[in-house]
Amino acid sequence: MRVVFAGTPEAAVPSLQAILRSRHEVLAVLTRPDAPAGRGRSTRRSPVGQVADEAGIPVLTPGRPREVAGQLRELNPDACPVVAYGALLPGDLLAIPQHGWINLHFSLLPAWRGAAPVQHAIAHGDEVTGATTFVIDEGMDTGPVLGRMTAAIGRRETSGDLLERLAVTGADLLVATLDALESGALEPDPQPYDGVSLAPKITVDDARIDWGTPAFAVDRHVRAMTPAPGAWTTFRGERLKILPVSVAEEELAPGVLRVGKRTVLVGTATQAVELGQVQAVGKKVMDAAAWARGVRDSDGEVLGG
Repeated sequence: MRVVFAGTPEAAVPSLQAILRSRHEVLAVLTRPDAPAGRGRSTRRSPVGQVADEAGIPVLTPGRPREVAGQLRELNPDACPVVAYGALLPGDLLAIPQHGWINLHFSLLPAWRGAAPVQHAIAHGDEVTGATTFVIDEGMDTGPVLGRMTAAIGRRETSGDLLERLAVTGADLLVATLDALESGALEPDPQPYDGVSLAPKITVDDARIDWGTPAFAVDRHVRAMTPAPGAWTTFRGERLKILPVSVAEEELAPGVLRVGKRTVLVGTATQAVELGQVQAVGKKVMDAAAWARGVRDSDGEVLGG
């Protein structure tokens, strides 16, 4: 099929690469506009845009998708595969490709519709997740399903780990979906009404740790927020980023620090958790024990207070 690929972040790159390796022809790539990135805040092409440039594929970077409606009509793609494009597609664009806009979403729809399905799945303790291909309609991830794949969530897996894994396996699902659509072997299946859950975008405020929750919930929360937007708390009035923790046997009052020679524990509503690595404002990531030695006399202090 002749396709226009839409996507922006690193998680969309495996899908674009898989389609480029397939028998399908990529006419152009639609991605979000170049944006400031890095410490120097220099303007950079999106990860998907960089891959398209290297492959010699035309790149469309409209401020609003509707701005390229004319170009898309001229290209006349059979389908438009989408992975984390980052903008809503208006109805007049949805009608352009014969087979529609085929979205790869990193959950088992109708579970976790929205911008942050992987983070929400980990934060809520799901043991199984997956990826779904579906035809985009004007709702929020409500279109009919074309294909699914399942994946177990590892006990220590962060959202970054899981997304990286799903991005690779989901790319194969997306190509298989395009193949089946081309052959006429696939019919969209409406999503069920039962089992709907929402996964709205997670803000920095959402990532703050509540030490008054049980240890298992703190563990899930930190893994869900790693690497972005990053779980955090406060220490002596300044923000402290917390990387994945492990559940300990000791019990401490919520937020209370117990500093040993090689371990740093923090109390929760149940058992304490042991900190692995932390990052103070303006500092590099470091082992929690090294951080505690550097700040001195922190034993008995309270995080998040």
